[in-house]
Amino acid sequence: MSSKPADQIPVKVTVKTAIYSGKEKETFELTTFGRYYKKANSSYLQYDEVMEEGDVHTTVKISGDEVLIMRSGAIKMRLHFLLNKKTPGNYKTQYGLLETSALTKRLDTNFNETKQEGHVDLLYDMAIQGANAGTYHLTINYKEEGK
Repeated sequence: MSSKPADQIPVKVTVKTAIYSGKEKETFELTTFGRYYKKANSSYLQYDEVMEEGDVHTTVKISGDEVLIMRSGAIKMRLHFLLNKKTPGNYKTQYGLLETSALTKRLDTNFNETKQEGHVDLLYDMAIQGANAGTYHLTINYKEEGK
């Protein structure tokens, strides 16, 4: 059993979020740098965001047909995605812990070994404390730095 860490690829990450609520649409975009690696049967994408609340460390775990997004730091969040399933999660703020659920309508992940680039494409209905929080379209594109 090796204790050597997995080969980590430095990547440029572009995260786009569109939130649809009724006729309203809000969009957010972030470009940052992070790392991509494989461990056991999963792929991991890690990156940091600087927000008003403070720094947030995000880990995206991709295993077959499921995606898990974990955030720590100024914001603590755990979102689990399985296609056509409603999955529980949580979102911790300075005001307390909020229960969330995500009903995943689209889940598409891909990593091209040759080009060293990939994407995560998620479309889901989000509920916070049982109340509809809108439909979210999250796309994360990443590619090896310098490519």
